[in-house]
Amino acid sequence: MSVSTIPARVKRFLLAVMLFGSAWPAAAELVGPYKDALFAYPALVDSKDGGDFRTVDYQEMRDINGRDDIPERRVKRAYVSLGVKSAQAFETVTEGGRAVDVVRVGRAKGAAFTVIFVHGRGGDRRLGANDYTFGGNFNRLKNLAVEGRGVYYAASIKSFDENGVADIAALIHHAALASPGRPVILSCASMGSFICWGITRDKQAVSELQGMMIMGGPADPAFFKSAAHAARLPMFFSHGSADSVYPADAQIALYRQLKTAGYPTRFVLFRSGTHGTPVRMTDWRETLNWLDAR
Repeated sequence: MSVSTIPARVKRFLLAVMLFGSAWPAAAELVGPYKDALFAYPALVDSKDGGDFRTVDYQEMRDINGRDDIPERRVKRAYVSLGVKSAQAFETVTEGGRAVDVVRVGRAKGAAFTVIFVHGRGGDRRLGANDYTFGGNFNRLKNLAVEGRGVYYAASIKSFDENGVADIAALIHHAALASPGRPVILSCASMGSFICWGITRDKQAVSELQGMMIMGGPADPAFFKSAAHAARLPMFFSHGSADSVYPADAQIALYRQLKTAGYPTRFVLFRSGTHGTPVRMTDWRETLNWLDAR
């Protein structure tokens, strides 16, 4: 076939390849920008594994006292956008004979993505829905969900055992049914991580997840025998290096084992950060997009 006989649409395709290297558009990110400059990680101290293990500078005077009007209780007004409350509801999700109290922010059905947050000991659904604590990080997550046509669930856990795991498995299934084919990401903080680790053993729940986040939680040496490990469910970890509740070393060791085996995983370590630092400082947008891209 001579050049003159090539159809016009094929010529346009070839021209695009020559000019841009690809005629196909780049895949869109799951979650768009929202106050990125305020919530971006502070200075990078160290980076390993092609950027999958990063140590981030954390300073209490800057990242708490400089960010909050009332330290650890009320962030400065610039960090929150309260219009999102119009898309927020306290409700009870019933699925498979189980009832889970949640705060839902965003679309009840047809969501572009779902994020579920599980609190630690002494908390309930209100912790993950508080706009002003943890440096406004939950308010940002709410806005990311609403702006991105997604949904965010902050769930109440009655017990950190098999009953709590069954409740969250029911919530995951509810989300998968409400928004078929769309990513569901489970995030757990502190003792709530026992729920995440329990979910890794539930084959159906794992099949309905796109990824998992463990923030300041304990490590699980039995993870290698789980359904999640077999399915290579992407795992994200964030931890404070000075965490005295669940020391970072155990979680770092688990990450290292996974990374050595080529498992999809990422770790953000906050230098001098304590137990609550990951909930305050983890970049939700970056993390959700990384999990979705895996």
